[in-house]
Amino acid sequence: MAHVALSITRRWAMTPVALRVAVIYLGARAVTTAFLLIAASLSTSSSRFGAGAGLIDFVLGWDAQWYWLVAENGYPSELPLSDTGVVVENAWAFMPVFAYAAKGIGFVLGSWGAGALLLSLVAGYLACLALHRLLRERLGNSAAMWAVVFFAAGPIAAMFQVGYAETLFLLLLFLALEATIRRRYAWLYVLIPVMAFTRPGILAFALYLGLHGVLRWIRRAQDPLPGREIAHILALGALATASGFAWQAIAGIVTGDPGAYLATELAWRQHWITGGVEGFIPFEGWVQASQFWFALWGMPQWWGPLVLAVLVIGASPALLFSPQVRALGADLRLWSASYLLYLLAVFFPQSSTFRLLLPLSPLWGAVAVSRSRLWRIGVLAACLVGQWFWIYHVYALGSTFWQVP
Repeated sequence: MAHVALSITRRWAMTPVALRVAVIYLGARAVTTAFLLIAASLSTSSSRFGAGAGLIDFVLGWDAQWYWLVAENGYPSELPLSDTGVVVENAWAFMPVFAYAAKGIGFVLGSWGAGALLLSLVAGYLACLALHRLLRERLGNSAAMWAVVFFAAGPIAAMFQVGYAETLFLLLLFLALEATIRRRYAWLYVLIPVMAFTRPGILAFALYLGLHGVLRWIRRAQDPLPGREIAHILALGALATASGFAWQAIAGIVTGDPGAYLATELAWRQHWITGGVEGFIPFEGWVQASQFWFALWGMPQWWGPLVLAVLVIGASPALLFSPQVRALGADLRLWSASYLLYLLAVFFPQSSTFRLLLPLSPLWGAVAVSRSRLWRIGVLAACLVGQWFWIYHVYALGSTFWQVP
């Protein structure tokens, strides 16, 4: 028996990486599909999806409807307003790349939903390959492959097979991180604009490029920094920054309102803040949300900002400087820090928080560093439990404000 197990292990190790990742990915998608089918069977008339919901309802559910609306109708030239004259939710919050790419694929397959599903699935598989390549050199093949397992079967794995832009953005992000780490800066002139019009987050990448440049300057004695690479880093930082504000400019030009995009994004906060939203102040969203959640949980509001400060001050250094995270290398740590700071600055933490943490997926490598089989299987089990919990609440129930993905 031991001989058979050893033989299987050796054959698995000799199998091409692309095939091994495909086996893992298809297995993970089978599990997610089973979870979604169970959720569909549990959906009732009180759920957003109603009794008798099917997989296609989930593929097209929640934000996928907005991407479909963009693909079919484009963007409004006039911002929709509430009865009180406040901007309400509209299509300007959703970038165009995924919506129109799914439409192009859907033209061949017969529907936008089919195109969105195929795009998410294929981009998800390619993102798994890109993640393995990103981590393999630093962590070794085994840890990199386990990181792919955790990524493909993680708590938010439903995003791999619904009409959201997440998997496409993650693919582009992993490719951009690898291009930066390997000093293949020319690729970023293509990747950065596409990322910017796929999903918000490119400003975090601009910050990361700045920190990457600073690190390379500090280490220039050990790691030579030619003038052409300085020029690339500066140009790409400027490109990422400009790309990050380009969509705001486009929305302003089309609608005639310079604050159109910001007002649209803030429209989603109105349901969470008593008295409405007066404007955007960096980092204010987390303070407001901490007060909201602590009040909802029956605790004093002032506890919220205090606990938030303790978590940020205490958890951030541990997260970024633990031995497991340090094993990822400086660049992935800088990216993680940049994205976390970006979220703290611009995001209002609510039901979508866990989905918005997906760009931190390279940190799965830190989780996979341990060679303990018991640890790795335990993490996988926790991922699957978390995935079912998330799918059950978002798709089977889906009836209240905190069950929106």
